[in-house]
Amino acid sequence: MKPAFARQVLGAVAFVLIAAGVRAELPTITLTIGRHKLTAEVAATDAHRAQGLMHRRMLPESRGMLFVFPEATVHSMWMMNTYIPLSVAFLDASGMIINIADMEPHTRNIHSAARPAKYALETNQGWFRTRGIKPGAKVEGIERAPPAR
Repeated sequence: MKPAFARQVLGAVAFVLIAAGVRAELPTITLTIGRHKLTAEVAATDAHRAQGLMHRRMLPESRGMLFVFPEATVHSMWMMNTYIPLSVAFLDASGMIINIADMEPHTRNIHSAARPAKYALETNQGWFRTRGIKPGAKVEGIERAPPAR
C-alpha cells in the first residue's frame, strides 16, 4: 500500500471511530407516549445538539433523539447533512407535545416550535402519525434526561 493511500485509509478509519465515539457517549432513556415506548439518545450539550442525527444512514424503529435545551424558547430544527427523513415533536417543560413537523433529508427548511419549547424529540418520519400521537399528548420520562449543559 502506498504511504499516501495508507494515510487516507487511516484518516477515514479515525473519522469513523471518532464519529462512533460521539454517538456512543450519548446517554439513552426510555420515553413513553400513551402505550408506545421509544428509546431516545439524549443530546444535552451544544455539541451534541448541533450534531443531532447528522450523517447517520438509518435509525432503528422506536429509536430517536431527545434534544434538551437550556431554556424554553421557540427552538428550530433543520436537516442539513441528515440522510434520514425525520419527524420532530416540540415539547414544553412538562413533556406535552406542542407541535409535530415532518422534515426531509438534506434541506435547510426551518421547522420551529409553535410556542416556547424545552425539548425536541426526533424519530423516523411518520412514527408519531402511525401511532396516532398528536399535539397535546404527554411524553413520560423526560424528567430522567440529563440537564442541558
